[in-house]
Amino acid sequence: MAIKVLVVDDSSFFRRRVSEIVTKDPDLEVVGTAVNGAEAVKLAEQLKPQVITMDIEMPVMDGITAVREIMAKCPTPILMFSSLTHDGAKATLDALEAGALDFLPKRFEDIATNKDDAIILLQQRIKALGRRRVFRPIQPRTPTPTPITSRPSTSRETAPASRPPVRAAAPQRASGKKYKILLIGTSTGGPVALQRILTKLPGNYPHPILLIQHMPAAFTPAFAGRLNGLCAIDVKEAQNGDQLRPGCAYLAPGGMQMMVERGGTHGRIKIVAGSADMNYKPCVDITFASASKLMGSEILAVVLTGMGADGREGARMLKSAGATIWAQDEASCVVYGMPQAVASAGLSTQSIALEDMAESIIRETARG
Repeated sequence: MAIKVLVVDDSSFFRRRVSEIVTKDPDLEVVGTAVNGAEAVKLAEQLKPQVITMDIEMPVMDGITAVREIMAKCPTPILMFSSLTHDGAKATLDALEAGALDFLPKRFEDIATNKDDAIILLQQRIKALGRRRVFRPIQPRTPTPTPITSRPSTSRETAPASRPPVRAAAPQRASGKKYKILLIGTSTGGPVALQRILTKLPGNYPHPILLIQHMPAAFTPAFAGRLNGLCAIDVKEAQNGDQLRPGCAYLAPGGMQMMVERGGTHGRIKIVAGSADMNYKPCVDITFASASKLMGSEILAVVLTGMGADGREGARMLKSAGATIWAQDEASCVVYGMPQAVASAGLSTQSIALEDMAESIIRETARG
């Protein structure tokens, strides 16, 4: 049965364009269109679509407000279309925090250099979201970082899932290994997942953290700034030559590749343009591989929600060097692609629910 899609945009041209792309795929069906957020909320309740594509700036009711109302009344996977500007980035992050699951640039030439590739990617994103069951998002609250010495929290957060979330097997006790760095790679669903993890880390977290999130260049400064304002640790967009320091997370800049090299006490960031034929900029595989050569077994690498298999080959190199690799469990992922690729290859030692990830990281890496 085809996945039912509601297309929301105040531009008749864009509604028609998206609708044509959706209907080209036999597994997708446009069941309605809306010209503003208020109409989208009404049609979402009436038509019960499995996916909604949503513009941000619209008359009557904007896309962010519409996301909040839809998630409160009839939770539905929502794909946002955004302009690649600083304001567009901030608005998109607001929409993700309100409950949207994914986003794409509104200009199709920004999605992929080839028009056919852009069309396929949009269809794939919609189908991936259409397979998920969503729940009302947790209301934002001021985060309280978990002290290093605290016991793991027993609180639960509801997460997007294909079935009601089921807690993964209880994480094992800390291994006793000594670590030098924490690596986290993610894609679809990653902004919310990273926020939920990083806001629980204490300001005296004893290691540097490298974050690799598939995200356009216009978005990473705004995302790093948002995380820095919410977290007890420092968060910044990585710059070439940054000296790694404990209690600071470095977000790979969009459109570039982040590596680590020798320098200073804990290592140094190296930012490069990377090969033009790379599918992902930034790429989890590249950062993981780079770290494996420098820090070997003293690495904890975590692969979170995302489409595709980026991170698998880098995790393979990390495991060969003796590093520890964890994957997010299926039930708490928006898209169980990247974690599944790592787990299915036998590279991860644990699959951990998102709500347990921060506490598990703290317990495992508490030793400075």
